[in-house]
Amino acid sequence: MRIKLENLKKYYDSIHAVDGISLDIPENTIFGIIGRSGAGKSSLVRLMSLLEAPDSGAVWYGDRRVDNLPKDELIACRRKIGMIFQNFNLFSSRNAGKNVAYPLEICGMPKAQIKERVVEMLKLVGLEDRINAPISTLSGGQKQRVAIARALATQPDILYCDEATSALDPNTTQSILALIREIQKKMNLTVVMITHQMEVVRDACESVAVIEDGKVVEQGLVKDIFANPKTKTTRDFIKNVLNDKEMVKWSDQTGKFHLHFTGKAPDKPLLSMIAKKFDVEFNIFAAGISHLPEEDVGYMNVDIMGSDEEVSKVVTWLEENSVHVRREQE
Repeated sequence: MRIKLENLKKYYDSIHAVDGISLDIPENTIFGIIGRSGAGKSSLVRLMSLLEAPDSGAVWYGDRRVDNLPKDELIACRRKIGMIFQNFNLFSSRNAGKNVAYPLEICGMPKAQIKERVVEMLKLVGLEDRINAPISTLSGGQKQRVAIARALATQPDILYCDEATSALDPNTTQSILALIREIQKKMNLTVVMITHQMEVVRDACESVAVIEDGKVVEQGLVKDIFANPKTKTTRDFIKNVLNDKEMVKWSDQTGKFHLHFTGKAPDKPLLSMIAKKFDVEFNIFAAGISHLPEEDVGYMNVDIMGSDEEVSKVVTWLEENSVHVRREQE
């Protein structure tokens, strides 16, 4: 299901929680919305998922506007939406299977069909043997798998994941993200992941929108955002996700030039080629690679020493060879 947002606005007293956001999210994809705490991303997902109405603007699912539907139609539309949350939101009084059954009971599905669907959904998330397990006996990762099974039980067209991995350890986070990617392909879902973790965007999403102060400050394919971030907010997110496994530092200095490259560019001896073509010298401070699902992105922090004219020639040559160059002062 395609999701289209048109100039959404939502105010809480004098706070512009969502301030004119427009997005076009293709169907059958995993789309990330990332922002710091207080950026407006949770308010945005409440509008997108029809939990709240915008003060102005419009929400479209496919070719149908859905934010202004009558109550009965709105309830029916919400049933085609699945949601998972940071804190799982499971019923402690129900076991795993009965948690998954809950939305099916609300929909009035016959008991025999509910039983079949519950088994099917728990098998999908790898918990078919825990159908009668009390929620208190499950690990955090297992609880989130039950929550995913419950969210998918009604066969939704859209799955919203609101900070769905924030309460999990890194290994469990990776397993949940892998599960979501697998399910998305099997069910042809449109998945929207709301997060403050760039690792989630890197490891799961195809496209991303960066939110700050209730506005979209940058959006595009994840591989393009990682290769050539346009805003300081995005660069800070990427910097925080580059850990010691991905970046090797030879110095605490950062260098005046930051090189980002994708595709075949890292296969070329770029610095050796430049040294032969131009009258410059290099000092490398750090280098590394981020492994994205579709394509790796390489990074290098360097100083380029030479005359202004020669340095400008080098920057132009790098850009022509698919290397994005950013000067430190930018």
